[in-house]
Amino acid sequence: MTVETKLALTEQDVRSYSEKMNEAAWMTDFRADAFAKLEQLPMPKPDKTRIDRWNFTDFPIHAVESSVYSSLDELPAKARELFDAEKPGSLYIQHNNTPAFLSLSDDLKAKGVILTDIFTATREHGELVKKYYMTNGVKVDEHKLTALNAAFMNGGVFVYVPKNVVIEEPIQALFLHDDEQVSLFNHIIVVAEANSSFTYIENYMSTVANAKGQANIVSEVFTGDNSNVTYGAVDVLSEGFTTYVNRRGVTGRDSQLNWVLGLMNDGNTIAENITHLVGDNSGADMKTVVVGTGKQRQNFTTEIISWGKNTNGMILKHAVVKDESTAIFNGIGKITKGAVGSNAEQESRMLMLSPRARADANPILLIDEDEVTAGHAATVGRVDPIEMFYLMSRGITKTEAERLIIHGFLAPVVDKLKVEGVKKLLTEVIERKVR
Repeated sequence: MTVETKLALTEQDVRSYSEKMNEAAWMTDFRADAFAKLEQLPMPKPDKTRIDRWNFTDFPIHAVESSVYSSLDELPAKARELFDAEKPGSLYIQHNNTPAFLSLSDDLKAKGVILTDIFTATREHGELVKKYYMTNGVKVDEHKLTALNAAFMNGGVFVYVPKNVVIEEPIQALFLHDDEQVSLFNHIIVVAEANSSFTYIENYMSTVANAKGQANIVSEVFTGDNSNVTYGAVDVLSEGFTTYVNRRGVTGRDSQLNWVLGLMNDGNTIAENITHLVGDNSGADMKTVVVGTGKQRQNFTTEIISWGKNTNGMILKHAVVKDESTAIFNGIGKITKGAVGSNAEQESRMLMLSPRARADANPILLIDEDEVTAGHAATVGRVDPIEMFYLMSRGITKTEAERLIIHGFLAPVVDKLKVEGVKKLLTEVIERKVR
């Protein structure tokens, strides 16, 4: 059964936008094909969350041309704190839908590293982009929201690190949103060839009080044999956005993919974070923190699927909910037939700070092989009164004691972010939301 969807654009609009961005013919056709599938595809069905009345398709503006930055001094003060203005390193900034700033050293360019906006990538590295763009990671026809991203894509970044290249300093991306009319249909591709190693960290920062657009974000990460990638993200999109986030990973042999995600949006959100452990001896470590406030409805599906032998999947999720907000964690560890010697572990911890807040943890293990190990743990509850008593007996106020407990509760994920400015931002957002 399909539901008729009100779309803000037509197929001709999609083609015209692609031509305006000077995309290759294959990308224009790719968009049009995705648009043609929209009405036949169902909406996703996240467990225990009804999204049939959420607005994912109707928005005032598809894309705008915003200002570019000649220097980081032109950024808002909060955004400037994320970087070293004197030495920005490897940095890409998107201002609403406009590629606005790019910094990449000559040394990394000489080694073949690519860091650029998704539109430039399709023009200058077309065959490389075509190899990874919605082929082995996220598929166009998974459901209506993946097809929407394919058809309406209006921003994103392409990161490519060749074989044997080790980058010590993090590669950073900032998606700055300051126009309440703007929608974000971003597509991010991160590729690590064999024996490479690096950290990629992105920030979604919205400075408007109440957005009127949509956020539909797809990320695809590919790790080659014996590579090591850490993907960090801090999402801070304003109230009013209906947000769909799909972050997908595919691992090669002996590779490691680490996810560190701070999901701090103020509007309704559904998020999928799925990693396919394809190569033997590969691993994925997913760490996520969430804070829900107001009347937010949030649903997070985290899944690691073991295909290769001796793979290792670890999931750690911590959430704090207050007011009348709802957060649901769906954690899935799947070991397929033939994935001998693999391990699937997950842990979900959720704190409720208000009587009307709701938290729900749903751990699932799907095991189709005998010679494996697997386990899960989940807790949902309120702040430990013994911990509160201990802190208050030392002269700390109840409010401050609760604050300290929450920061300690979320610290296992926050501390994994390798950029001090990003860690500070996440800490400040947590502070704002829990007070």
